[in-house]
Amino acid sequence: MKRRLWLTAAALAVTSTLALAAPESLLPPSFDRPAPGPAPRPAATPAPPAGTSAVVQPLPSRGANPGDEAQLPVKLPGNLPSLGELEKMDPDQLDALFGLKPKFDVPPGARRAMQDVGVLSEAEGGFPEMSLANQPAALVRAILSGTKRPLLSRWGHILVRRALASRLDAPQGMDPVEFAGLRAALLNRLGEAATARALVQDVDSANYDAALAAAALDAYLATGDLLGACPVAQLKADLLKTPTWQMTKSICRAFAGSGRDADRELDRALFYGLAPRIDVLLAQRFAGAAGETRREINIEWQGVNELNPWRVSLARALGVDIPDPLRQAAPQYDFSDVAIPAVSLTDRVTAADRAGARGVLSSQAMVDLYSQLWADPSADDTDKTRAGTLRDAYAARDTADRVAALRTLWGTGGGDYGAQVLTAYAAARLPVSQDLAGDAPQIVASMLAAGLDRNALQWGRVVAEGSAAWGLLALAQPNRATTVSSGAVSKYIDQDASEAQRKSKFLVAGLAGLGRLDAGTTAGLAGDLKINLARESVWSRKIDRAAALNDGALVALLAGLGMQGEGWDKMTPRHLFHIVRSLTQVGLEAEARMIAAEAVARA
Repeated sequence: MKRRLWLTAAALAVTSTLALAAPESLLPPSFDRPAPGPAPRPAATPAPPAGTSAVVQPLPSRGANPGDEAQLPVKLPGNLPSLGELEKMDPDQLDALFGLKPKFDVPPGARRAMQDVGVLSEAEGGFPEMSLANQPAALVRAILSGTKRPLLSRWGHILVRRALASRLDAPQGMDPVEFAGLRAALLNRLGEAATARALVQDVDSANYDAALAAAALDAYLATGDLLGACPVAQLKADLLKTPTWQMTKSICRAFAGSGRDADRELDRALFYGLAPRIDVLLAQRFAGAAGETRREINIEWQGVNELNPWRVSLARALGVDIPDPLRQAAPQYDFSDVAIPAVSLTDRVTAADRAGARGVLSSQAMVDLYSQLWADPSADDTDKTRAGTLRDAYAARDTADRVAALRTLWGTGGGDYGAQVLTAYAAARLPVSQDLAGDAPQIVASMLAAGLDRNALQWGRVVAEGSAAWGLLALAQPNRATTVSSGAVSKYIDQDASEAQRKSKFLVAGLAGLGRLDAGTTAGLAGDLKINLARESVWSRKIDRAAALNDGALVALLAGLGMQGEGWDKMTPRHLFHIVRSLTQVGLEAEARMIAAEAVARA
């Protein structure tokens, strides 16, 4: 408000000076025009030192020559609005009108170039910077935009996240800002909001476009860090016209010290229905946390039929309970719950298994959450039951007790893949014993879920050739020098009780992609299982071509494009074959082995 009054006063003062004649003097004539006195004697000008020029730069005169214009302190626009229009403008509009808003929010020396935008350098495990620089922009854009659903494979998810987070140059013909926005938006869709937030923070606010701003706001909401969007919202206020962006600007204004202006804006939003009532009430409650105003905002969920990122993020940050029916109907927000520190530990642990199965959380991160819950004295004993079972799986003295705890966590049939990720290191602590050969498939699958392939291979000496555990080890074994015999694979097929023998089909596809079956054996086994690994499509030709060019990042992104879906029944053996073979060709054999083993374990 102070800024608005100052600008209005300045406009009045300037327009009055231009429009009115000079005011009449109120002094008596003798004071207004005093009698002339003796002329002052000019001061002696010292001679310049020897060897210097006598030319002195004259002081500029103001209005000395006819036609000179007085210098105004503020340069007014040619189409200055009326006083009424000025009163209705918000501070952002006034700043833009009078040219007071800076174009950059960082000094020139601290501004970052738009090359190598990302989080992981090649030295930190990322892909090389030029991986996509020579690829057509249309192809990369189609891959990033076309990956719209979660990925089937946990290891595929981890690989795609690594590619998206790498410090990469934009493809030829693509604006680096667009490239960053596409990557951040895909990370958000994959549930990787924390990585998306780190990515968008690698771009200066002045360089944002609308798509990058929208992806950044989604990332900040999903991580419970709405105020992280304030630098962009304040510098480029008109970048988006969405209701959430407008309310975000008001919240940022409140935390910048203009709480009363923010209250007025949000009151108008509520009155005119800028957004649903619950969204505006949450915004008012959040803005009130800035402390300038003392308004009591009651949050009522009556009449609210669904959740959205805005409601989940602000409710979690404010400690507002979300009704259980709404929360249970939206499991996609489990990934947000895991990433928001303000969420209760019980809710974070509940969401951890789903996040671990997806690849958002590592096995160690999941164990850390369960350990915190176990050590929390305020937690209910019922909520600690699973944490206590996990503790037994790791620390029980008797092997039988540890195995019993593992079986409880895995459930009937071992279908809970999140639990297998959770127990990977506990499974690795078990002694290799013939007595446990019956549990070997789940023990091996659990270890491979966290990449513990060397621990898993120790079970090779107690499992029978052609058994379920043998199939996983045949895929997971690194640096295999010989091919797998057709007889061993045939034994596996004969014992396979999975639906439509999907495990056997994935085993053959994985072994063939890794080069562990010769051509004749592959053709014979594929014929027996009635699968065609040789059939091509537009996608298979693209990923095969990327592998031939040794472009690991492009192969990873194309693999992600081919692994979309909610269940492994959506994956075909042909897709798995091309993914595993292409990854192996570009030096990503470890990822290829883990994806193939996961496919067989989860089929």
